[in-house]
Amino acid sequence: MRKSLLALAVLALVASPVVAGKFNKKVSVGDKAPSFDGIPATFKGNDASISLSDIKDDVVVLVFLANHCPVVTAYEDRIIDFVNEYKDKGVRVVAVAVQGGNYTNTDNLPAIKERVKERGYNYVYGYDASQKIGRDYGATNTPQFFVLDKDRTIRYLGAMDDSQNEAKVSKTYLKDAVDAILADKTPEVTETRPVGCGVVYTKKK
Repeated sequence: MRKSLLALAVLALVASPVVAGKFNKKVSVGDKAPSFDGIPATFKGNDASISLSDIKDDVVVLVFLANHCPVVTAYEDRIIDFVNEYKDKGVRVVAVAVQGGNYTNTDNLPAIKERVKERGYNYVYGYDASQKIGRDYGATNTPQFFVLDKDRTIRYLGAMDDSQNEAKVSKTYLKDAVDAILADKTPEVTETRPVGCGVVYTKKK
């Protein structure tokens, strides 16, 4: 009986939502989102730039991507569908690549422009060669999502859902968080472990 109660207690602990900040060493839910400005980008084939202060939508979804990453490829259609579903609801999706090292040539702005043209991305996608935005947000994986409310407070961070295989998705963390914020509620799950390819940071000199 005692062993059964212990097992149930452990199971309940594992199933409980994680404490904000558990999977991110830099920012936590409730923190003011780090500002960023003038990140060179492309939007539907046109030159653009990304500045947080210029975005007037009620909710901002910042996602870190990488062209070379097969996990990003697995999520491409889902992100496009998400943008289409929420673009008229006051939600803006912006994507940034920050990869360094051997991935610089596959994830830089010219490569991003080709990827956007080839795949039909419907959101602005930029490249921060300085990697500052990635460091400021503690980005460790691609794709990795951060949801900011109208006050630009971080309200959710982590994965889009619970499976790289879309057919096996049972928990839609990103959509649930955005829906809660739009309804002026607190998301039930505020942080999940990011999954995908690791971000390569260049060592600071």
